[in-house]
Amino acid sequence: MASRVRGSPGSLLRWAASLLLAVGVGRALALPEICTQCPGSVQNSSKVALYCKQTSELVLHARCCLNQKGTILGVDLQNCSLKDPGPNFPQAHTAVIIDLQTNPLKDDLANTFSGFTQLQTLVLPQDAGCPGGINAWNNIIYYVDSQICQGQKDLCNSTRDSEMCPENGSCAPNGPGLLQCVCVDGFHGYKCMRQGSFSLLTFFGILGSITLSISILLWGTQRRKAKAS
Repeated sequence: MASRVRGSPGSLLRWAASLLLAVGVGRALALPEICTQCPGSVQNSSKVALYCKQTSELVLHARCCLNQKGTILGVDLQNCSLKDPGPNFPQAHTAVIIDLQTNPLKDDLANTFSGFTQLQTLVLPQDAGCPGGINAWNNIIYYVDSQICQGQKDLCNSTRDSEMCPENGSCAPNGPGLLQCVCVDGFHGYKCMRQGSFSLLTFFGILGSITLSISILLWGTQRRKAKAS
């Protein structure tokens, strides 16, 4: 009976590398929930599919167009019977193009697209208004059963309200029709009035102390109840 020959250190290293590669590929294939919340795949004639096919590095998976890093650049959720985009929709905040036509969406979608600063093309049902209105888009094109919101504007470049942000803050876009004030480097807190970096060590130290105190209090209370019973 032939005896087994133990593998050399080099072969073991190659085996371990192959295993790690397989695990990495498996993780890469795990799609965000927004890509699979609606059954089916992107139709070849959709605007998301046409956008995705323009660049060889992009690929269609389920309802999403992804780059090689798995970042969502396009989402096609048309004809999904959606009254609202759902809780997983913020996963698509990096999207450049989104198609939501033929869905019974509610009219007010302004806050739905908070953080969608890269969005340039949004296809909606005819009765759902473009978030932010005409002030948020370069063009709004109307069709018989849909509309296209095209070219998101940077409202920070068009607003004339110099007092919108505090002295130590600056205006930054936060999605179609939305703005936010961001503290400049070296300032933080309410109205960016506190100078210096935010101390995470202090924050977590206080949080840990409070949690420990509550835990001890609850433990003592439950122990007294146990003795009384």
